[in-house]
Amino acid sequence: MTAEAAGVFRRTAIERSDQRISWERTDQAFFAAGACHILAWVCRESHPDRPIEIAGVRMAGDWQVFHVYALWEGWAFDHSGWNPEPQLMAANTAFEGRPLERITITEGLAQFCATHHSRMPDQYWRDPLPRARDYVSRYTPPWT
Repeated sequence: MTAEAAGVFRRTAIERSDQRISWERTDQAFFAAGACHILAWVCRESHPDRPIEIAGVRMAGDWQVFHVYALWEGWAFDHSGWNPEPQLMAANTAFEGRPLERITITEGLAQFCATHHSRMPDQYWRDPLPRARDYVSRYTPPWT
């Protein structure tokens, strides 16, 4: 799969207001917009033998991160699977039509969620962790 911009799957107003409707989207849409941070942390936890980082994308000059992904030696993992990070950034930049910045996220999931107004796993309609583990398992990591 080629890197695809997260914005392609941006939630509608009803998907933002109704957790059940948001939950019922395809896995790719769910993990592209609304639960990308959950997928990134699960990816890191799924590969404890690798130094996987967490990175975020934001509009240049903004503080708010709009997309989160796992990162290992130049390879990014998000709803599009494993892709070279420059491809992921290029896809998102082209879609958004303005400059983006990548940041390294060093805080834990709970602090990230508090800072960036994102949901913790227990705030979803159902537990997203098993769904994220299943999604991660569908993609062969670049080190194999």
